Amino acid sequence: MKNGVRVSTRDAAVASAVVVVVFAIGFFRAESGQDADTGMAPGSSSAPNVAQSEATVDLAPSQLNAIKIEPVGTYLFPVEKEAIGNIDFDDDLSVQVFPSYPGKIITALVELGDDVQKGQALYTVDSPDLVQAESTLIGAAATFELTSKELARAKDLYGTKGIAERELEQAISDAQTAEGALRAARDAVRVFGKTDAEIDQIIAARRIDPALVVSSPVTGQVISMTAPPGFLVQPGNAPAPYSVSDISSKWMLANVTETDSPLYHIGQPVEVAVMAYPGRVFKGRISKLYPAVDPNTHRVVVRSEIADPKHELRPGMFASFVIRIQDPVESVAIPTNGVVRNADGTMAAWVTTDRRRFSQRIIKIGLQEGGQDQILEGLRPGELAVTDGAVFLNNILYAPPSD
Repeated sequence: MKNGVRVSTRDAAVASAVVVVVFAIGFFRAESGQDADTGMAPGSSSAPNVAQSEATVDLAPSQLNAIKIEPVGTYLFPVEKEAIGNIDFDDDLSVQVFPSYPGKIITALVELGDDVQKGQALYTVDSPDLVQAESTLIGAAATFELTSKELARAKDLYGTKGIAERELEQAISDAQTAEGALRAARDAVRVFGKTDAEIDQIIAARRIDPALVVSSPVTGQVISMTAPPGFLVQPGNAPAPYSVSDISSKWMLANVTETDSPLYHIGQPVEVAVMAYPGRVFKGRISKLYPAVDPNTHRVVVRSEIADPKHELRPGMFASFVIRIQDPVESVAIPTNGVVRNADGTMAAWVTTDRRRFSQRIIKIGLQEGGQDQILEGLRPGELAVTDGAVFLNNILYAPPSD
């Protein structure tokens, strides 16, 4: 009996065993370094990474060299639209060169791509009409020469009373008629492009020149040629033997989306870039908006006239153009290197107040220009933000925990 309570020998033994077990469990937990209540290491948290759940990162002084911090500022963003298309010749400055009369091509005098001057011979045609005109010319010249001699003889005879006045008047009339016929014949041959000197040579030699010379009506470049010798050509019957174009100006035909088509207007300035000249910009203006929409692609063709004084652009070149559709917009902005995309697709930036602890801020971006991103939501001017090295911070934030 103890303190008035009787304890049996068996009960005392059981109580002693319980005490020993409790003591052993406590000792084991103390040795293993675990909290008896939670079963976790002392000072640990139930979250695997507290900094990640708060989207903050603390950098050591040595790590600050990997980033750049600047106050958030503003940037003047141009409001522009882009489209792609192809370079082509300016049809308004291109001429199809047909002969004035039908015939077979004798000789092609220039090649495709040659530069030609206005009035330069392109090809010659064996024209039956020219042969007929020159034959008439030679006959008219011979008649005029004969009537002129008869008039001179009649004048001499009339002076000696050898012929009557009526015969003299007839000789004068015949000479005048022959002179008119000769003038008409010369004009007919001149229509074929013959010069007065060439006409005089035909008359003097009494020899027909069947070669109709077809000259370029403009200064430019030969952009098409279908003129093999023997090819029968007729005025206006396609294809034209030659086409010549003034290549100091080109067309850029671009396909724009149907939804963007109301934003384009004739006269708007455009800047064109081609892959052949990286970094170069060719300037021009919109000259035509085609009225139809392609039912398959739902795009509209926009035509721009591009200045090309050095003849660098070639038809068929792939080109892109940028057009400013309204005045520039000043907006909050940070450099592109200060923006990162998270795994869930959200865009983010890193901000700080003490240049040591950095917090990730979800943002919404808009326009991009000159290495700057327009910030529509999430940042204010003057805030300290990481402008270079944002990816470095993201890598730290989402780095797997070390063993």
